[in-house]
Amino acid sequence: MTTPQEELLPATRRALTHRIAVAQAEGRTPSLVAAVVRGGRTVWHGARTSVDGHDPDENVQYRIGSITKTFTAVLVLRLRDEGVLDLGDPLEKHLPGTGVGEATIVELLAHSGGLAAESPAPWWERTPGSLRPELADVLGEQPLLHPVGRRHHYSNPGYTVLGALVEKLRGASWEEVLQREVLDPLGLERTATRPSAPHAGGWAVHPWADVMLAEPAEDLGRMAPAGQLWSTTGDLARFAVFLTQGDDKVLGAETVREMRAPAAPAEATDVVDGAAYGLGLQLQHRDGRLLVGHSGSLPGFLANLTIGVEDDVAAVVLTNCTSGPLLAGVGSDLVRIVAEAEPRIPEPWRPLREVDAAVLELAGQWYWGTHAFALRLTPDGGVSLGPLSGQGRRSRFRANGDGSWTGLEGYYAGESLRGVRRPDGAVSHLDLGSFVFTRQPYDEGAVVPGGVDPQGWQGIG
Repeated sequence: MTTPQEELLPATRRALTHRIAVAQAEGRTPSLVAAVVRGGRTVWHGARTSVDGHDPDENVQYRIGSITKTFTAVLVLRLRDEGVLDLGDPLEKHLPGTGVGEATIVELLAHSGGLAAESPAPWWERTPGSLRPELADVLGEQPLLHPVGRRHHYSNPGYTVLGALVEKLRGASWEEVLQREVLDPLGLERTATRPSAPHAGGWAVHPWADVMLAEPAEDLGRMAPAGQLWSTTGDLARFAVFLTQGDDKVLGAETVREMRAPAAPAEATDVVDGAAYGLGLQLQHRDGRLLVGHSGSLPGFLANLTIGVEDDVAAVVLTNCTSGPLLAGVGSDLVRIVAEAEPRIPEPWRPLREVDAAVLELAGQWYWGTHAFALRLTPDGGVSLGPLSGQGRRSRFRANGDGSWTGLEGYYAGESLRGVRRPDGAVSHLDLGSFVFTRQPYDEGAVVPGGVDPQGWQGIG
């Protein structure tokens, strides 16, 4: 009997349920909901609650805190893709007079603009946004704590500034732009700046007794682009699909891939922890796999969205307590459980529809000095170059349409690769950013920098 690909096996479903049950019990949280996405659709939903018979489903809203930042980043990248701004533009060019105008837009997206982590007291998460009506109230008298662009320093005010940038360039409120440009096109009908029934209440659980205290649910006002949103596992599952595949109604696949790439200088502790930050997305190397997504917290709520892109598995975990289970660990465990129990089935190999004979002639083994590399044609019309054995520089290259290619990753990102031919049309060598790759090690028939010793290869006499 064949199991439909969209379903998870009973043992996998039980392992997922066990993981969230442990998280809810040991984390002492009133309720916890989770969802798993695979192949572009939700394949599992689970819930645990302290109230018998009232398990929340995929339509119950929880506050998602800083996952809001990912939505704000999407709005900014839409402006870039439309040509309204460049990520390298200083903020001052588009939003003058903030006092942090030397920071570039990409630095604000990556939390490397040097801004403070929080707004001035009182703590913005537990006080009305009306206390901070203007950007100056959010930024305070000393908004910059670090040199711009030198270090990753997570900043809530930085995303408030990005929200104001969106408002300035769109001529509408951040909330209106978000609804029109992201929520409606992606069909996220249960994601909003304010809750609507059914929604969870936020609680603080006493650290030394099994009793609870209701937390206030403040409207964050100006700080909304940093953490205002409410959402559901159902909506965030759809958002995870978008962050994996892209959607031309909002952002294309190439741009969401850009969001998932590291964009901020890493602190030493981040290197040790395997953590990085992209454009509105957190990156984590855990259990041998690269995970992207974002966590969120506000008084009474914790949230996590984790995507294992290579495994094509994503997890959403939401709970309604101020401190409790470590949801980043829960999310990564849900991804790992599915990825290991039911590994992704690759697409069938298929031959290329057509191939350029001149490009095919370049495929095969090449040498940079004495290091052996292989150049392969890729299904997307590009090529890849990487060492034949062991570790070394490798990259995919995008075809430019003129017989050259541009590197897409690693050391060769942005570098130009081309095949150089002799006057008779035969291939001489590859030129990659001035590096010469030859068919034989130090091929005397190619233009090797520094020349080749005329005595050739020698033993010890």
